[in-house]
Amino acid sequence: MRVILYTNVLLAALISPHGPPDKIYRAWRSASFELVTSAAQLDELRRVSRYPKLKQLLPAHRVGTMVNNMQRAHVLGDLSPLPQSMALNDADDAFLIAMALASDADYLVTGDRRAGLLQHRVIGRTRILNPTAFCEQVL
Repeated sequence: MRVILYTNVLLAALISPHGPPDKIYRAWRSASFELVTSAAQLDELRRVSRYPKLKQLLPAHRVGTMVNNMQRAHVLGDLSPLPQSMALNDADDAFLIAMALASDADYLVTGDRRAGLLQHRVIGRTRILNPTAFCEQVL
């Protein structure tokens, strides 16, 4: 089973141990599923973790450890642009959909309700769930 974790889910796993994002991250680390990521997502994770608000909550070494761990995941290189007909509320999320389509992922897990990804529910063969639903239905 291939799973994409939205960057906010990864950060939440570091910020709040024992919540659904942390449970999902630990499940991947124990080889319960194959994590799909990309160079674009790893760059985003590094960049976002340096925001002043998050920097106070996330020691750099913990983010660095996560990025190093994710290098062992299924890392996609260059991603194809999305079809013009695919409308997203947040254009910055296009790489996540491109990852889902390129990898034939089973799930995309996101906690971002404003981005509009959860409203799609399915893109291609990829089901889109929030962390709690993923834990209840899959783990």
